[in-house]
Amino acid sequence: MDFFFSGGTFYILFMIMFVSIFAIVMITILKELFTWNKNNHSPVLTVYATVIDKRENYRHRSGGVNHVGSSITLYYVSFEVESGDRMEFRVRGDEYGLLVKGDQGQLTFQGTRYLSFERETNDIYYDDSRYQ
Repeated sequence: MDFFFSGGTFYILFMIMFVSIFAIVMITILKELFTWNKNNHSPVLTVYATVIDKRENYRHRSGGVNHVGSSITLYYVSFEVESGDRMEFRVRGDEYGLLVKGDQGQLTFQGTRYLSFERETNDIYYDDSRYQ
């Protein structure tokens, strides 16, 4: 065991781990900045779309030894546009609660960023069997 600490092996392994973690954090930050920049340079588009699915993703955060953990819920809605393409966007919780599978209307987005959905007000019967 003395060889592990005195021979520099511990220092080398520590530095490898430190550099690896630092690199992962930097890559994640750069990826998020690239996506943010790409969205900002994308045109704002409004297309006719149908809500085809909704889902929630729960993330639990550990609170440590003497702390209660917390959780966060992320909300996602999938849309199908007239061309048949499908897109999934992360939305706020209040928007998620207002959208219902089968809603049709105008979807506005910028790149991968959801902006809004204006629901049609007519009472069209929706057959969701094709999305099952």
